[in-house]
Amino acid sequence: MHVHRFDSFDELAPWADDWDRLAAGVPFRGWTWATTWWHHYGPATDGRRLFVLGMFDHRDGLVGLAPWYLDGGRRHGVIRFLGSGEVCSDYLSLLAEPGQERAVVSTLAHQLLRSDESGNLGRWDMLELTGVDARDVLVDWLAGHLALGGSTVHHRMGPPCRRTELPRSLDEYLQGLSKNSRRKVRRLQRSLLDSGRARLTTVANLGELDEAMDRLIDLHQRRQRMLGRAGCFASPRFTAFHRDVAARMLAAGQLQLHTLWIDGVPAAAEYQFVGDGVVYAYQSGMDPTRLELQPGHALQLAVLAWAIGNGYRAYDFLRGDESYKSHWNARRRDSLEVRVVAHHVGARLRHAAWVASVETRGWVSRGLSHLKTH
Repeated sequence: MHVHRFDSFDELAPWADDWDRLAAGVPFRGWTWATTWWHHYGPATDGRRLFVLGMFDHRDGLVGLAPWYLDGGRRHGVIRFLGSGEVCSDYLSLLAEPGQERAVVSTLAHQLLRSDESGNLGRWDMLELTGVDARDVLVDWLAGHLALGGSTVHHRMGPPCRRTELPRSLDEYLQGLSKNSRRKVRRLQRSLLDSGRARLTTVANLGELDEAMDRLIDLHQRRQRMLGRAGCFASPRFTAFHRDVAARMLAAGQLQLHTLWIDGVPAAAEYQFVGDGVVYAYQSGMDPTRLELQPGHALQLAVLAWAIGNGYRAYDFLRGDESYKSHWNARRRDSLEVRVVAHHVGARLRHAAWVASVETRGWVSRGLSHLKTH
């Protein structure tokens, strides 16, 4: 197995389908998400260079990918996942062909340790990997290999996600809620959905997308301003990224954008990505002047009914531990932030300065005793 560093997405384009195959349906790991993110957050930002490492077998087949970029200049680089930062990508990971995971991680770790010494692939100081599922064995194996090679490895808990498994019918799903939650949901179902006062519409084509995105952004921002917050769409770069990625994801069949109309007026909206039978609820908004109608709960009920009716197996609320998620019987899924410091002297000195200058509470050094034995 050999490693090749890709410096541009033009060079990577022939392997776009292989990238998506290795991403296994997780939208935040896929080609579309990564390339669109790089277009908006990559080369225009000072000091960022693509650092995608591809692992190839003896037949030159792509069997693994490290979807990374290098941040911080040419001498003191920090390796991060594509999609890091304000877009809040979850479930980021290394990508590997099933059955080749250990070989991919071992090869990658060996090359990173060599690069640390010789700069063969580009000298790096640190890996800062965020948005990692706490159960992700590939990142854990990589950290273990690098620790054995002399790197210093730390981790801390990241913001948790929550996910609920979906049965075959809405009635079966509602039976799994608490008695109190089920009673409230049934009342909402009768008063709004069954009565016909509320209806759910879903974007079906690119011609409908811009107007639906405008509604989503307006509802989200109005609700956030009422709460005294800026709202994520206050960032022009964030907004431009999502208008771009939404169109590309819709064309790829990975986007769902719903609007809940109550009495003919848009009351709430939700923006989702889908893949491998899972709905990922990315962002929502609601009319702050109609909260007495509980548009957020009504929308949630409607989109869960939609997901179950369309055969999805799980609904993921993504990061954040807001109380409403447990109301819908969503189980906590912990995430990790992993920091690996290269073992050359310069990286260690800069890491020591970082430790001395920033709040490090919650970072826990991972000794070899913590490494999993999968």
